[in-house]
Amino acid sequence: MPAKPSYTDSLKDYLRLEPTIESDVVRELNTHLEDKSHELIESGLSEEEASTTAAKLLGSPRVVAKQMYEVYSQGSWRQALFAALPHLLIAALFALHFWKDTIWLLGIIIAVACAVIYGWCHGKPTWLFPWLGYCLTPVIAVGTMLIYLPGNWTWFAAIAYIPLALLVIVPVTKQTIRKDWLFASLMLLPIPIVLGWMLALELNDTLIWYKQLQEFASQIALSFAVLALTVATFIRIRQRWAKVGALLTLEILILVIVTLGGNSAIGFGGWLLLVLLSLTLVLGPALLERKIRASDQKSLKLHNKSAR
Repeated sequence: MPAKPSYTDSLKDYLRLEPTIESDVVRELNTHLEDKSHELIESGLSEEEASTTAAKLLGSPRVVAKQMYEVYSQGSWRQALFAALPHLLIAALFALHFWKDTIWLLGIIIAVACAVIYGWCHGKPTWLFPWLGYCLTPVIAVGTMLIYLPGNWTWFAAIAYIPLALLVIVPVTKQTIRKDWLFASLMLLPIPIVLGWMLALELNDTLIWYKQLQEFASQIALSFAVLALTVATFIRIRQRWAKVGALLTLEILILVIVTLGGNSAIGFGGWLLLVLLSLTLVLGPALLERKIRASDQKSLKLHNKSAR
């Protein structure tokens, strides 16, 4: 006897696991519910009573999903390495001063694009989201460059730029949150770091900017190496609260490195704003997820009513 669809659907809403792992977990739990239902039917219950009782004995979908998450959410060292790889590539780019070489820059751009396309078309595995973050970061970086436009051109450019930027960022972030809000936090992780370094260096003067990149390349490399460590730690941790703690703690550590580097133009106020931005990008997706789920449930109810 198959399990009640409502129980299975609720379970899927809370699981937040890799697609292949999630299907295996759901199949295993369905088998358990079927076996338990057969036992209850043999003891004298009706099919409907047996199915309902088996689901109750298994427990709340939210609790069961949390238990399954802690069992299956830990990624392998291979997955952790691949998730950290884009940050390691950026770190190597500055540590070895390859940022001056157009071929290396082009190679990394192509590698990021290929990894994102492959991962997006193959079930959106956990390792995809750090790579995906580097597709969104240039959009944010271009917006920061508008600050340095002369006169009133900043406002004219911002009016045209902001809607286009939101058109790119919002749909991607929304799709990621539907899978798991923590993945959206992981994806957005590089943004405060990139903005911090752009603000810390003199971008309004090409010569000064080039010299400062040479001078502070090691600190920039260190910040992205710590970012890689953050991602690898995230993949290897089981508990969700510990994943959130790792993201916040190491992100703030990186911002300290950014503030101490560059020409210290950020200052305490700028550093505080970057920390607040980091908190928003790490924890904000959790709030958005609630709104998205509530909206989806409302749409589903309206659809069911119209279908009757």
